[in-house]
Amino acid sequence: MAAVSAPPSTGSQSVSEEFYSSLQELPDGERIRACLQCGTCSGVCPFGYLMLAPPHRIIGHIRADRFEKVLDSDSAWMCVSCYACTEACPADIPVTAGLMTRTKEELVLAGKVPAELQDALANSQRYGNPLGESPRKRADWAEGLEPPVPVLKTAKRPVDVLWFVGDYGSYHNRVQQASRALAKVLSALGIDFAILGPEEGSDGDSQRLAGEPGLFEMLAENNAKAFGKYEFDLIVTADPHAYNALANEYPRLGIQYPVQHYVQFLADRLDDLGPMLTNEVPSVVAYHDACYLGRANGVFDEPRALLDAIPGVKRVEMTHSGKNSLCCGGGGGGMWLDGFQWEKAGVRMSEWRVREAVNAQADILAVACPYETPRFEDAAKMIEGASRLAVRDIAELLAQSMGE
Repeated sequence: MAAVSAPPSTGSQSVSEEFYSSLQELPDGERIRACLQCGTCSGVCPFGYLMLAPPHRIIGHIRADRFEKVLDSDSAWMCVSCYACTEACPADIPVTAGLMTRTKEELVLAGKVPAELQDALANSQRYGNPLGESPRKRADWAEGLEPPVPVLKTAKRPVDVLWFVGDYGSYHNRVQQASRALAKVLSALGIDFAILGPEEGSDGDSQRLAGEPGLFEMLAENNAKAFGKYEFDLIVTADPHAYNALANEYPRLGIQYPVQHYVQFLADRLDDLGPMLTNEVPSVVAYHDACYLGRANGVFDEPRALLDAIPGVKRVEMTHSGKNSLCCGGGGGGMWLDGFQWEKAGVRMSEWRVREAVNAQADILAVACPYETPRFEDAAKMIEGASRLAVRDIAELLAQSMGE
C-alpha cells in the first residue's frame, strides 16, 4: 500500500510525548488532560471487551510514557469510529476523532495495517474509490432511468442541487437500487438536480478515520476541483459519511458548500412530498440510526418524519435507538475489516442490530446509509427469525409509496 500520510516526527521527545502533543493540537484535543480514567469509553465501545488497548487504557499508556505498548497491539482496528465513546465521555474528550483516529494513523505509519484495509486504501488512492472500480463507470447505475439523471459535464448548465452519490451508491449492486429510488423521488418532486458522474471521487471520511489523513486530503481536494467547475446551490448526499465530511471536515481544508443529507432535504419538502405518498406500505418498520447521521451529527427526527408520512407504516423503536443506537460496524474502515474483525470477535455488530429488529417484531429494518443495506441483509441470513425481515432504504420506501 502506498500511504500518503505525513512521515512520523523526530526529535528528543519520547513516542508517548509526541503522540500526546499531537492530540492536543486537534480540536478539543487538550481535553485529554481531563480524562478521569473512569473507563466509560471502553465500557460503551461495542468491541471494547476484546481490545487489549481500549480507549481509556490508551490514555493510561500515554500518561505512563509507554504508548509503544499500544502500537504492539492491533486491537485499535476493532474500533469502527461509531462515536459511542465520544458521546458517553463525561469529560467531553474527542475520543473518536482524536484519540482513536490518531492511534490508527500511528499504526498506518508503522505499517501495521490489516491486508483487507490496505487494499481499500490502495484502491482509494489509485481509483478514487475503495472498491477499486473504474471512475468511468461511476454513473452507470443511472442508465435507463426515466427521466434521465443529468451529469453536470454534459448538462452544461447551473442546477439547484448537486447530488453527491458516493462510492457505494455508485458501485454496489444492492445500494444502486436505493440510488435509483432516490433519483425517482427527486424527479417526481421536480427537483433540478445533477450528478458529477466520473468526476466524483470518494468523500474520504472513512479513510481519514482509518488513519489516512493525507489520503483524505487528496480525495477532498480532487472533489473540490470538480465542485469548482460548476454552479449549484446545495449539495445533497445519501451517504452520512459523505455528509459528515462535507459538513465538518472539508471546511477545515477551505472547501465549504451548503450540504444536506437526503432525509433532511426531503423532510423540508414534506408538504410537497406527503400528497404524493398514495400507496400504502403495510408494515412494522424499525429505523436504524446511522452513527454519522445521528450520533455524530444530530439528525434523528427527519428520517422518522419521512417514515411516519408513508401510509400503512407503523414505526417502532429498537432497544438501542437515537444517541444510543448500535453501530452497523461499517464506519471508520469497518467496511473493509470484516475478515479481521470476525477472526477477533466471531460475531458482527450488524447481527446484534438485526436481532434487535427481530425482537421489536419489525417487518422492515429501514436505513439511510449505503453501508447498511448490504450489511444488514447479510446479517439477517445468520439470525434466527430474521428470514422475514426486509432491509430497505428510506428512499426505496418513499418510491414504493409514490408508485415509482
